[in-house]
Amino acid sequence: MNFIDLKAQYERIREPVNARIQNVLEHGQYVLGPETLELEQRLAQFVGAKHCIAASSGSDTLLIALMALDIGAGDEVITSPFTFIATGEMIALAGAKPVFVDIDRQTYNIDPALIERAITPRTKAIMPVSLYGQCADFDPINAIAEKHNLAVIEDAAQSFGAYYKGRASCAVSQIGSTSFFPSKPLGCYGDGGALFTDDDALAKLMKEIRVHGQDRRYHHPRLGINGRLDTLQAAILLSKLDIFADEVEARARIGARYAEMIDAAFGGVDASLQVTAPTLAPECTSVYAQYTVEVPNRAKVEEGMKARGVPTAVHYPVPLHLQPVFADLGQGEGAFPKSEAASRRVMSLPMHPYLTEAQQATVVKALKESVLAS
Repeated sequence: MNFIDLKAQYERIREPVNARIQNVLEHGQYVLGPETLELEQRLAQFVGAKHCIAASSGSDTLLIALMALDIGAGDEVITSPFTFIATGEMIALAGAKPVFVDIDRQTYNIDPALIERAITPRTKAIMPVSLYGQCADFDPINAIAEKHNLAVIEDAAQSFGAYYKGRASCAVSQIGSTSFFPSKPLGCYGDGGALFTDDDALAKLMKEIRVHGQDRRYHHPRLGINGRLDTLQAAILLSKLDIFADEVEARARIGARYAEMIDAAFGGVDASLQVTAPTLAPECTSVYAQYTVEVPNRAKVEEGMKARGVPTAVHYPVPLHLQPVFADLGQGEGAFPKSEAASRRVMSLPMHPYLTEAQQATVVKALKESVLAS
């Protein structure tokens, strides 16, 4: 069984994706070719944003956003400690200090009720992470940001295609940033990402920063990076975008079916052996970039799943404040108890749009057997 089945997806789009790749090979515009512009236009339309800037990775898009907001040394950016390293890493690479705020234990996203107390005179932005495929709670976050004149950057690396109160992920804040890493809900065949905004000035800055700070050929009014999306990756994403809405529906259906199966499997099981399925916040959808449950005795459950031929993963076993690279922030065990508790229990199950009901039944059967044996 595959944890993520990109081969099944490729079989579905084999002809159109091969044709698009061949077209790029024939016209030879491998950097910022016509497919890149077409992709930006289609992505902006999909999200409902005025501007889309395709870029080299979801990490680079976060850095580009921070640079466009002129965030650097002496500044602070509030974010979640329960996320992939890139979120805090890009804040630090920009020269700023990541300031962590604990999560809502139900959604695993940053808890808006804890944000305001973390704001200082040095705070310049809030970077909520829309983890596991579900948007953070942006209405209160945006209200806090407006009150304190702060920017908001959505780290939507895992939530592209999800909706928050009728608005698409990447269109719920000043800047939206997503990733097209192959395993993402919309992924290319390498690294890629995109930025979204309705702000004309920010869009201009971000476009310039992704090309070495260049506003016209060999004229560089600001520092930038080499942050362009390859044309071949844009061509691949265009082929995948044609089926993306259908895949998002499939992800929602599979996620709901997992929840039903887990509830049925663990009904009546001793409380100490319960498995917790993901919680959807009101008026939110999820694209289930990961289908992440909480289990007791995780190490033993992982061993049991592996022995039964079912792959699993942990997203994420060590919160950012406990990573050695952020030791100088001085936040040890106990600083963010909800993130720490989640990091000890979360485990992701196989999840992709081509997962069959029979495969899900196999996963849940293995899960129950592994938990009961743990």
